[in-house]
Amino acid sequence: MKRIIYSGTGLLLIALVFLAFNMVAGLGLPNARLDLTEQKLYTISEGTERILGQLDEPINLYFFYSDNVSQDLVPLRNYAKRVEEMLHAYERAAGGKIKLHVVDPEPFSEDEDRAAEFGLQGVPLQQGGDKLYFGLAGSNALDNVQSIPFFPLDQEEFLEYEISRLIQSLAKPERPVVGVLSGLQMEGGFNPLTGQAGTPWMVMEEIRQQFSIKSLRNGIDRIPDEVSVLLLVHPKDLPVPTLYAIDQFVLRGGKLLAFVDPFSESDSSAMMGNGQGNASDLEPLFKAWGLRLRAGQVIADGTYAMAVGVGAGEEQRPVRHPAWLGLPKAALDQSDVTTAALENITVASAGILEPVEGAKTRFTPLLQSSEYAMPFDAQRLAGLRDPQELMRELEPTGERYAVAARVSGAAASAYPEGIEGQKDGLKSAESINVIVVADTDLLADRMWVQVQEFFGQRVPQPFADNAGFAINALDNLAGSDALISVRSRGRFSRPFVVVERMQREAEARFREQEEVLKQQLAQTEQRLAELQQSDSPEQVLQLTPEQQATLQQFMQDKLKIRKELREVRYQLNADIEGLGRVLKFVNIALVPLLLTLGVIVLWLFRRRRA
Repeated sequence: MKRIIYSGTGLLLIALVFLAFNMVAGLGLPNARLDLTEQKLYTISEGTERILGQLDEPINLYFFYSDNVSQDLVPLRNYAKRVEEMLHAYERAAGGKIKLHVVDPEPFSEDEDRAAEFGLQGVPLQQGGDKLYFGLAGSNALDNVQSIPFFPLDQEEFLEYEISRLIQSLAKPERPVVGVLSGLQMEGGFNPLTGQAGTPWMVMEEIRQQFSIKSLRNGIDRIPDEVSVLLLVHPKDLPVPTLYAIDQFVLRGGKLLAFVDPFSESDSSAMMGNGQGNASDLEPLFKAWGLRLRAGQVIADGTYAMAVGVGAGEEQRPVRHPAWLGLPKAALDQSDVTTAALENITVASAGILEPVEGAKTRFTPLLQSSEYAMPFDAQRLAGLRDPQELMRELEPTGERYAVAARVSGAAASAYPEGIEGQKDGLKSAESINVIVVADTDLLADRMWVQVQEFFGQRVPQPFADNAGFAINALDNLAGSDALISVRSRGRFSRPFVVVERMQREAEARFREQEEVLKQQLAQTEQRLAELQQSDSPEQVLQLTPEQQATLQQFMQDKLKIRKELREVRYQLNADIEGLGRVLKFVNIALVPLLLTLGVIVLWLFRRRRA
């Protein structure tokens, strides 16, 4: 038998069997795969299966892909294959309720005209050349049309969400209504600093894709009945009729997502250095619902502090800002659907929420600081120039502080006797559902997304899950959680958790030593300045030999301290560089060496047996 296997005929038979297996697998199991990724990134999620299971009417999907035009674009062709495979998976899982049409729109053909009618965008590959189509359109029994104009290659992690959102929009054309009452220019508005109209915040663009938005004025005295969820952002100085309207809306079963802030850096008054005019609260309503926002206090956290740039030009250096926090998965509630599968949320000068003693409602923190945190006065941020000042003042309390929380359960009205002109309102409710966030800056573009122009469209490239958190909360409050698990699929890029931990440990280890050296350097430079201080340059030459020796010694001490300071700063990254060298050795040398030794040992073992 061995002779047959090692002979030329045996090797030929093995090759033929291998080719036959590949042909059978390609024809009989074209979409079979084994998903070994940690978060099952290549498997249709449970949320998508629920959406497909709720389809009542058939849906037609049209996948427009210019196969002939993209012959030389290998990365795009690979991604297009991935998109087509996923669409076929949708078609199979829908049980006949989805019909997929794969279309290659040839130039100047009816298919190309149809792609344009659906709103798909053709990208010219060269000047005057053919256009590349790579998008999806869908229609339902009522001829409603939804489309994805183009699949960006760098947005693959959102592929399933975008397809599922399109299908749900066709299955349920009437979208929930979100009433928006904001004290910030989230829709753009007029920017007094530039004298021009601003662009809408990207989070509003994301919300508008899934919900119908109804803007509400500041002095409104009743929330319209068609509003499913009320979105309050930075509600400053609301009049009593508006507060009462919000109170009654919540008591009659309406859902509320409120973003308040003790120090909103997105408020224009913050630009003037005013730490009082940029605060917002719902104190009378919060008190009735069993929570409160600590007035005038923000969180400083040494563990979750974000790195920011300080200085300009070549002198710019990264420092950690303890009031700007990057909240990782450990800071997010893993039992709540709004945050369970998110990875990172960034906040700036966030406030502190806490339950009121004796409250009947249930207070559930959704976002929390680490134990290495402390509250401090929001006024401290008004004139802050160097965030390291806050880091040096940090004295952790060992307590975790809530940045966002869900409040649910039985609640009474904040105005049990009503208000003037409205005395017959609801007094209480058996159950309310409110989500409160003590930060408004997390919604601003600078905190979570980079926006690029792509053929006239604003394409978001998020680096944090801030918008996902806001939309998840609106989804959940609106009664639809099918898309939440789809959106929270995880990212293809994974953070360097070990490196980040080593950076924090190294910074804590060397911070004290660096401060001591800085103080010594400042004292030495002060003594040098005192010795060199003179009204006449000639008097400097009249120093006694002892003074000159002292001056020389101070100069040497200064150089020595500066050298030690550079060494301390170098040591901050030494452990990380050491880890990099170890990983390079393992990947480049150790693994190949082990494989080679394994092959040699196996060869020697077989030779000895023979």
